[in-house]
Amino acid sequence: MLDKLWDYLQFPFVRYALIVGVLVALCASLLGVTLVLKRFSFIGDGLSHVAFGAMAVASVVGLTDQIMIVMPVTIISAVLLLRTGQNSKIKGDAAIAMISVGALALGYILMNIFSTSSNISGDVCSTLFGSTSMLTLGLNDVIVCSVISFIVLCLFLFFYNKIFAVTFDEGFARASGTRAGTYNTILAVMIAVVIVMAMKLVGSLMISALIIFPALSAMRLFGSFRSVTVFSVACSVVCALIGMVISILAGTPVGPTIVAVDAAVFLLCCVISVFVRRRS
Repeated sequence: MLDKLWDYLQFPFVRYALIVGVLVALCASLLGVTLVLKRFSFIGDGLSHVAFGAMAVASVVGLTDQIMIVMPVTIISAVLLLRTGQNSKIKGDAAIAMISVGALALGYILMNIFSTSSNISGDVCSTLFGSTSMLTLGLNDVIVCSVISFIVLCLFLFFYNKIFAVTFDEGFARASGTRAGTYNTILAVMIAVVIVMAMKLVGSLMISALIIFPALSAMRLFGSFRSVTVFSVACSVVCALIGMVISILAGTPVGPTIVAVDAAVFLLCCVISVFVRRRS
């Protein structure tokens, strides 16, 4: 098995996938704790569907660089959801559901009507589940992903105290002079960028799992924000590596395999949590 893995690692696209997978898992879990605590954990799913719709529009228009449409549309949607979801007549969860379903339906309709591919089902499946995207990762993807991950990590660490305040009590943070709207915007931009970055590896439907599972696993074992964040990042990175190795050796789709490992670790953390509680 180790020899087989070593042989696969000789291919550049496998090494690129491992690097991108670790960086995506790190960023998604870093922001996931805040989103889960703010009850916006499902935003990853909604924004990934928005990105899918934007990608379909970019394909119809004929853009070779789809990121020119996908990134701005996803960022704008994230800002609108996080900044207005709690104050508007349509609350955050309903707004996410509306945008998610609407964008997914629009994207699929556009891909069917204006498709230039003979395998529309395969294209949609690959986009949603990331089943073959591992083969298309190149050095440019690694460089872009590394730069984005570094920026996200620096922003999170630099604004850590403000993000902490906005996460736990946004009303009190506003009353104490914290510009909660500004930090919500920064958070929205970061999560939108991470989602677009993750789509190529795990697919649209799998992204929210990378945000939710590591944070929930950490919350089963730890009580402080810092401990939960650190464990969430470590857990997510390890699960991503294990999932990709299993995917390489077993020939399973990358995204669903990583999510399955995340789910298994979450169940393990639940069992450990129950056992520790009973012992104490």
